[in-house]
Amino acid sequence: MARGDLPDYPWDLMGPYRDRAESHPGGIVDLSIGSPVDPTPVIVREALAVATDAHAYPTTVGTAELRAEIVRWFERRRGVPGLTEANVLPTIGSKELVALLPFLLGLGEGDIVVHPRAAYPSYEMGAVLVGATAMAADDPADWPVGARLIWLNSPGNPDGGVLTIEELRAARARARELGAVIVGDECYAELGWEGRWADEPVPSLLDPAVTDGDRRDTLVIYSLSKQSNMAGYRAAFMAGCRTLIERITSVRKHAGLMLPQPLQHAMVAALGDEVHVAEQKERYRARRGILKSALEDAGFRIDRSEAGLYLWATEGRDAWDSLGRLADLGILGGPGHFYGVHFPEHVRLSLTASDERISAAAERLQAVASG
Repeated sequence: MARGDLPDYPWDLMGPYRDRAESHPGGIVDLSIGSPVDPTPVIVREALAVATDAHAYPTTVGTAELRAEIVRWFERRRGVPGLTEANVLPTIGSKELVALLPFLLGLGEGDIVVHPRAAYPSYEMGAVLVGATAMAADDPADWPVGARLIWLNSPGNPDGGVLTIEELRAARARARELGAVIVGDECYAELGWEGRWADEPVPSLLDPAVTDGDRRDTLVIYSLSKQSNMAGYRAAFMAGCRTLIERITSVRKHAGLMLPQPLQHAMVAALGDEVHVAEQKERYRARRGILKSALEDAGFRIDRSEAGLYLWATEGRDAWDSLGRLADLGILGGPGHFYGVHFPEHVRLSLTASDERISAAAERLQAVASG
């Protein structure tokens, strides 16, 4: 796809399915988008309120207070010591960063951007926007000469897959061999559910066991949208290679990209408080258990989904057919077709609905299973 030749926005295709779901007598259960429904923590809202006298322009690099808090958070929660304030940068949400990163790194025609086979569409769109070529490949052995940017996503969206330390090491080694920048999108890292990830932290691409202390051409991005219910705040950040951070910061300065100062103050509060994160995780754990059991009773198989905010489900038929069946129950999901060409029989179902709506979806699925 040539630069500027953008496809139609895929979610526009969901209109008929939404209409069917909304016509259900019990109302729609919208599990199509991972947009939080629970309140933003009081500690975050109070921090925002006291910082509203923001008469001066913020800086692109962010406040020293925020950068120091990001550094502390990476060491405490992600097992990444040794970062400095020069290794981190706040951003206006993570989607903006994903879509703009090829531009910020100076990529263009002839360059290749590699992303997972089951992938959030913005990885490909970032390549399209600069005229680069997007390639879906999970196996590092398949990554071609000419790759300039390689995206990892662990835990994955949509499939909830987690990459081990060994897999991260192999990916990074291949990226170094190719001379490519490698970036870990780790926005769901606090949400581990099954297997070893029920007890162990999801590993980071910046873990010393992966990098051996060498962060060259290696970045990680993270968002507070999920763990702190701050999607409306557009609160995210990146960390890693100091040289890359400096380049990205310089381009963002010229473009006037900066995070509003009151939001930075709210981010400091969110990063420093672990209680609300644990509470939110337990909400999602309960919803996940209810929804997963009901889907399996109704004939769906749940693949991967060992972490993250979604259930990656299939009943062995085209995803649009499955979406129609779900829509007739008043349940709206997202088709695997939106996440690449490799999973046409999967649907993605989000855990971001209220307890009452999740229970309603489970009751409808169980009624079908028993009837």
